[in-house]
Amino acid sequence: MSTTEIAELILRERQGRDRGWWDRMRACYAPDAIVRLSWFRGSGEEFVARSREMTGHGDVARHRLGPPVVDVDGPRAVAEVPAAIEVRTELGGVEVDLTSYTRLLYRAEHRSGRWLITSLDPVYERDVLAPVVPGTPVPLGSLEGLRPSYRFLAQVLGTRGYPIADDLYGDDRPGEVADLYTTLYAWLSRKDS
Repeated sequence: MSTTEIAELILRERQGRDRGWWDRMRACYAPDAIVRLSWFRGSGEEFVARSREMTGHGDVARHRLGPPVVDVDGPRAVAEVPAAIEVRTELGGVEVDLTSYTRLLYRAEHRSGRWLITSLDPVYERDVLAPVVPGTPVPLGSLEGLRPSYRFLAQVLGTRGYPIADDLYGDDRPGEVADLYTTLYAWLSRKDS
């Protein structure tokens, strides 16, 4: 039963984010939750507030999710969800579609009778940028120095005023990703202390 509850929690959080149902999204996070992703680092509460602001500025993303894989150990759980983050925007006056492929890694804990998200970390795999009208040239800036796991995401969000750090988890740095998984599963089995 808890596997289903955790999968439902994650799907509700993403649905709240995509639909602008901020109270529903907020209810999924523990008060001490930490979120670390491309354009934001901070608490779950702050993430909801900043997501609302971002959407208010017209910067909208949609998340296409694959089935979650959930591991539970008592009151702790780790879930991995494959995702495609889709953004339609303009780059240099050209309408473009950006798709960023990621794995969303969640930690959840059972507290006061319900499951809550305590952390969210994506692992960026690759991204694709295409003009909405096929054949239209896309005015790209320099891609030099941008990481292959999220180079177009960094460029597009950077032009929209959201600076992207160079230290995100990505498949182009497999050692760091392996360490993240080790940390997650040590936490799950309480071998992290």
